[in-house]
Amino acid sequence: MVDSRLLLVDDETGLLDMLNYLLTKEGFKHVSFATSAKEALDRVQKTDFDLIVLDIMLPDLDGFELCRRLREVTIVPILFLTARTMDMDKIMGLTIGGDDYITKPFNPLEVVARIKAQLRRQSLTKSQRAPDKEVYDFGAFQLFKQEGRLMVNGQEVSCPAKEFELLLFLCEHPNQIFSISHIYEQIWGLESIGDENTVMVHIRRLRQKIEKNPNDPKWIINIRGMGYKLLSSPKETDK
Repeated sequence: MVDSRLLLVDDETGLLDMLNYLLTKEGFKHVSFATSAKEALDRVQKTDFDLIVLDIMLPDLDGFELCRRLREVTIVPILFLTARTMDMDKIMGLTIGGDDYITKPFNPLEVVARIKAQLRRQSLTKSQRAPDKEVYDFGAFQLFKQEGRLMVNGQEVSCPAKEFELLLFLCEHPNQIFSISHIYEQIWGLESIGDENTVMVHIRRLRQKIEKNPNDPKWIINIRGMGYKLLSSPKETDK
């Protein structure tokens, strides 16, 4: 984990210095910085980062738009760090490709803990290889575990890291119901500071990819009061 390459994007140099100090104390050796969207895009083009911490309020480009552009070239976890506290901003950040969201003012140790949790989950996903099954084929879509690819109706579909981890978890446990808190702990690894919006947004994004009609899902369904499950065959349309 300490060998992971991190990119911190924020125009507050004091904040960057503080996070760098804490991350260095935790043993991280490769921490890079960018104070603008342009600089961040340039760095991502040149370096394969393992995680990006991204401020929304940047001087040259809105952080949401920067996230969209980053998602065109990388699927690594993106953690939003921002002073904007409205729920719609948080939902927007998660919907367009973010994996986590922390509002200012924040406890710096929480930021470090969330970074480590994201990297830990990413590392576990890469290291856990089931030799008997590397492709999950559900007919309308296929998930290629080792290759990190999602195919829907014969077309490859972009699937960022946390979406892929969530879909993989559901594919590995078809027809089983999981509560929102259990899903959060499995995928994000921080039960005590999670919230259900994160899971719900990622479920919605997956439905937009694999469902014919995301508003009437046939694969990933909600069991009221219990949680979500992925069906091994699509739910029949009610007649």
